[in-house]
Amino acid sequence: MALMRESPLDFITGLARTYGDITRHRADGDTVYLLNRPEYARHVLKDNGANYTKEGTPDDAMLRPLLGNGLLTSNGADWARQRHLTAPAFRPSAVRTFDTIVTDATAGMLERWRPSVEAGTPLEVDQHFTALTLGILTHAILGADIDGIGEGFGRAVDAVNRCIGHYVPNPDPDPADTARRYADFGRARVFLNTVTRTLIASRRAGGGSTAGSGTRGGDLLDTMMSGHHLVSDEDLRDQVLTIVMAGHETTAKSLTWTLYLLDRHPEELAKVREEVDRVLGGRPPTAADLQDLPACRRAIQEAMRLYPPVWLISRRAAGPDVIGGYDVEPGTLVCVSQWVLHRHPEYWTEPDAYRPDRFDGADLPSHLYLPFGGGDRICVGQHFAMLEAVLVLASLLQSVRLELVEGFPVEPEALVTLRPKHGMTMIARPR
Repeated sequence: MALMRESPLDFITGLARTYGDITRHRADGDTVYLLNRPEYARHVLKDNGANYTKEGTPDDAMLRPLLGNGLLTSNGADWARQRHLTAPAFRPSAVRTFDTIVTDATAGMLERWRPSVEAGTPLEVDQHFTALTLGILTHAILGADIDGIGEGFGRAVDAVNRCIGHYVPNPDPDPADTARRYADFGRARVFLNTVTRTLIASRRAGGGSTAGSGTRGGDLLDTMMSGHHLVSDEDLRDQVLTIVMAGHETTAKSLTWTLYLLDRHPEELAKVREEVDRVLGGRPPTAADLQDLPACRRAIQEAMRLYPPVWLISRRAAGPDVIGGYDVEPGTLVCVSQWVLHRHPEYWTEPDAYRPDRFDGADLPSHLYLPFGGGDRICVGQHFAMLEAVLVLASLLQSVRLELVEGFPVEPEALVTLRPKHGMTMIARPR
């Protein structure tokens, strides 16, 4: 299992190429199926989803130590209650009201970039996007302004990813490295818990939203704290940290990969910039412009196909099942990898190529394209994420062109999310 530790993407890609669309192997005492067809993914995530749980999966083992019993880790009635509570804040009609928050935050980031743009000095854009999406999410959904701690929050998230996203076999080949990761994780967890609990305590003391005039009354945190929901401080902590962690990191990575791919494919960049200039004429984008910015959306969709922020979904069978002619016994671990499925040559022409136009009117099989997961547990924030990503991309392209620093190594690293292993250092050129 050394390859799974050192290069999980190569490991799962090799399984599919060598053994086909359904593979069965043993890992650390588990029987594991890797499914690589959309109908298999749909079966596990939707059609027979009641038979498959996140409890006891690698996803659960990675996330529960930090997030507790939040929306990503809960099951059954707990999950249904949490989903019902959070879903209204992420409806399309609700998230469209956040457009000004998104564009104002992006304008603020561009202003902070101005000295680097004028001097032509490199920017670690992946870190900037993480701080940007964190600020947008907490302002829009939680009614909080966390300016001043975004950098520390980003470092803590990195430490969490290095620990919980790193596969450690039994026996551990490098105990000293594992110990360092867990020590960093412990410090990060203390920091993240402190920030989250301070946010909750401040809201309880103040009795309402603290983000100012940019936030509508009655944000998600207000809703969760309202008396008729009877949510404890521990429940609130789990939910707030889950929303913050899941809601900013994935969008930041989608933007990072999109800007990288557009720089590598100038013909695609030209299409998107032409659309932005034609539709917006230099003014800030709004939610009303989304329908007129399809090239922006497709550029992001294709980036999420090639570099899906969540690259693996795991479930454990509660009862017996049959998938693709294979008997699945209770307790079996069943996995779907977006990294592999999004490159299936039967469904994607030139699967490794960046071709955003493939999403122009595409009628894809159900559960072939899973950047936000699938079934009942599809990401509750998918509409918010796409609105945010399109508006940020359009705003950036109005002002700058991001170019990868010559010779900078770009390599995907599969931790909790699919991240550029060495970050993403680019130069922002003025338009």
